[in-house]
Amino acid sequence: MHRHEGPPLRKFVPSVAVAVLLVLTGTGLLIGSYNDRPPWGTDIAYEGGFILASRIRGYDVDGSRTKALLAGECARMERDGMGGERAVHDPAAWVAGCLDGAAGRPSRNQGLVR
Repeated sequence: MHRHEGPPLRKFVPSVAVAVLLVLTGTGLLIGSYNDRPPWGTDIAYEGGFILASRIRGYDVDGSRTKALLAGECARMERDGMGGERAVHDPAAWVAGCLDGAAGRPSRNQGLVR
């Protein structure tokens, strides 16, 4: 006869049920506090603006688009909805990322320590 190893089923099943309930409760609390906005929404918005401006700056041959971005085009683009779904999380961070990308500064989200 094979001997059962591990915790008895009377202890194991309730332990698993409690663990599942704790995970579901934690997930519910996170969803309730952040709703549709992810906890890292500010980083997403900043990077969205930064990448868009970096691409515009990279393809700008005469520099006119880059100057326009720095002169207020970033804010106008966000206001007109050109920031897309990423700008919705934090419009101010999207504009800040756009300005940093247009100016050629490194992203504030790069590196291990922020």
